[in-house]
Amino acid sequence: MRVRTLAVALLAGGLALTACGKEGGPGDTGTAPSQKVAADVKVDGSPTFDKIKARGRVIVGVKEDQPGLGYKDPTSGKFTGFDIEIAKLVAAKLGYGDDKIDYKAIPSAGREQALINGDVDYYVGTYTINAKRKEQVGFAGPYFTAGQDLLVKKDDNTITGPETLKGKKVCSVTGSTPIQKVKSEGLTEPENIVELQTYSLCVEQLEQGAVDAVTTDDAILKGYASQSPTTLKVVGKTFSNEPYGIGIPKEDKALRTKVNDILDEAINGGAWQAAYDATLGQSGSSADKPVIERY
Repeated sequence: MRVRTLAVALLAGGLALTACGKEGGPGDTGTAPSQKVAADVKVDGSPTFDKIKARGRVIVGVKEDQPGLGYKDPTSGKFTGFDIEIAKLVAAKLGYGDDKIDYKAIPSAGREQALINGDVDYYVGTYTINAKRKEQVGFAGPYFTAGQDLLVKKDDNTITGPETLKGKKVCSVTGSTPIQKVKSEGLTEPENIVELQTYSLCVEQLEQGAVDAVTTDDAILKGYASQSPTTLKVVGKTFSNEPYGIGIPKEDKALRTKVNDILDEAINGGAWQAAYDATLGQSGSSADKPVIERY
């Protein structure tokens, strides 16, 4: 699917980000109706679910700096966004309500290790499914599909797409799929590649003139552009396909199957659409429903 329509709608103001500015709550895009918490849930053969039951709480790895997707309000500490709604939906179907969820912000470079170490039970945070990551972790989903794009200063007309990045400093998150694409395709010189721990740090570098462009999925970039519509813009057409999955410990096939079942039910029922409408879709923009890819 394409997310360009979604991204334009985000900028149009459906998320009310332009009014919030940097100091408001740009990621607080509403919440979907609470899911009914399932009772007497069993996931036979899942060591992760056994830990959850023993603990009595779910620990979910998330992002905290992506407006509309995974965002932590600096004042209230509340997490909001589409990814958060998906995380809550899965937890409810596993038998745990909102008050039994602990969110743990993990940067992109630390996701695999967090799952391997058991620091989180599952991870929902713009986590692109790919073969290399499957060597270390498991994935349920995808629950959403985005595409890579570029964020630049509003008055910069020299960067119009990936083919115009030569000689430009490009920033993204350490270990992320987008920065790997920049490297593998030689879109700019190695010395012009900047890798930081979070996208918000990249955006700060862009605003300060230390880098020329930030690259990641278009839905994420539009959130940042919407916070600073007079100084930042997203350019070009998407140049990748990014299927977002829920990260799960690699050997826990039982939990992966269960989460796929939960997502399948949500996508074919009304829960996925409700989560989308309450967050990324507030402007009325539509998005194609993903198709679960089991393995």
